[in-house]
Formats: sequence, C-alpha cells, structure tokens
Amino acid sequence: MATKQATRNGKKPAKGWRTASTGDRHDLYEESVQSPEEESEFIDRVFRSLRKRTPTFLREDFCGTHFLSATWVQQRPANRAVGFDLDTEVMAWGRARRAKVLTPAQQSRMDIRKGDVRTARSEPVDAIAAFNFSYFLFKTRKDLIGYFRHARSQLKKDGVMFVDCYGGYESFSEQTEERDLDGFTYQWHTERYDPVSGDVLNHIHFVFPDGTKMRKAFTYDWRLWTIPEIRECLAEAGFSKTHVYWEGTDHATGEGDGIFRKTTVGEACGGWIAYIAAEK
Repeated sequence: MATKQATRNGKKPAKGWRTASTGDRHDLYEESVQSPEEESEFIDRVFRSLRKRTPTFLREDFCGTHFLSATWVQQRPANRAVGFDLDTEVMAWGRARRAKVLTPAQQSRMDIRKGDVRTARSEPVDAIAAFNFSYFLFKTRKDLIGYFRHARSQLKKDGVMFVDCYGGYESFSEQTEERDLDGFTYQWHTERYDPVSGDVLNHIHFVFPDGTKMRKAFTYDWRLWTIPEIRECLAEAGFSKTHVYWEGTDHATGEGDGIFRKTTVGEACGGWIAYIAAEK
C-alpha cells in the first residue's frame, strides 16, 4: 500500500543473496520504499511549472538517510540541500552511505543536521519535501498546522512545499500486503486502524528466500490523514494554494505507472499514492 518503487543504481545482485541476519534494514528500506530520482525530477518539474524558474535549494524534513538530498545535489552542480531529522543512528548510516557515492563537491552542497522539523531553522529554501508520509506522526490538527506553519516560514517568498500521502479503502483494513523485489519480499502490515481517532499502526517486514524474516524492521504509529484534511491544514497554516498530483494507471497491469499529474478528481481505488504541492 504505502510504498514507492525505488530505482537501484548499478548491477543488481542475484536473487537469494540476502537473509534476515545479513540484510541491512536501511538498505532494504531504500530499495523497497524510496524513489529519489523520480521525486527529485517531480519537484523540479512541478516547481518550474508553478514558479517559472528552476529550484536549486531543497530542504528535506524527516530526512533519515537523506537519500533524496543526496540525489538532489547530484542532479546539477547548482543544487544544494539541507536536511533535518532526530534519529542520529539513521543519519549516521546515511552519511556513511552517501560518502561512498557522492563527490567531495557534492557532499559540500549537502548539509544534514539533527533537528526537530517543527522548530529547526535554515536559510530560506526554494522547496521543502516531507516525504514517505513521515508528517503523519502529527496526530492532531493543531500539531500538523503548527508544523506546516513553521515549514512555510522557512521558504523563500515564492517557495513551494511538497508532501506525499496515501489512502484508498484497503488502507483502512487490518491486513498485510507484499511485493517481491530483488532477493527479498517487502511486506506492509497494517496491524491496527481506529476509525474514531484515525490512528493507524503499520509495520514493514522483510522476508527472504531462505525463509527467514526481519519482523518489524520499521514501525509507524500515525494518523491516516486524508487529502482534504491535509489541504485544509496547509491553508490554515497560510499557504495560498495547494495542488494534488495523482498517479496514472498502467492499463496493462492495473498498477500505478509512476507518473503524477495535477488533478481535481481522484479515483475510488483500493490503494493510491498522491503528492500535494503547496504554494507559499
């Protein structure tokens, strides 16, 4: 359900090369959940469409292993990125990983800091990305609006904030969905959903060809926000306009095609992922 297919760089290893004891949960997460190249290009395309100029300075909130920030600085020599997160273990893993693939010049244009996204301050940026639904950890309108209001204050006068969201009737079901990837199976497990509060408890598990399983590699205690609620909170935080970008369908497979286009009407499908762009 709440996944985005990642693009792997370099040669893929043969199936069966990992087990629960040898697998790295952050590596598995990046491969199964993230798609930074597509998202970097999406931010670029939408920003240019809305603001008629090219964005160069990106802030990545809840940056974790800062995969998106690293991809952004690789996109062109003028790009810079700043990222904030509170998990120092995850950030350290990301620094070690990025040091292997980024040039010194690219690393110098990426500033990753420990900080609470609700209060962390940086030089005004062109765009802010809060992806992988991380802001769903804010469970009340007061907290979510407070975060959005602070994020807006960190944008340049014509800046744009980007968030993603997921939903569909299957999102409200307590079930496990899985997807086979290169040498492992990704499982998205909705353990609990409360229709009164909107709270949802999700886990990511990884299963390997030898039968071993990495259970609860990641756990998310969120509120399952809907698109209208998110847009209303963005408006109350002071954003002037919001736009929804809906994923198209590959009619040969019936699955999402990875192409997100601006729309005013969605589809009542079992599961979907969308992006929202909020203009300051």
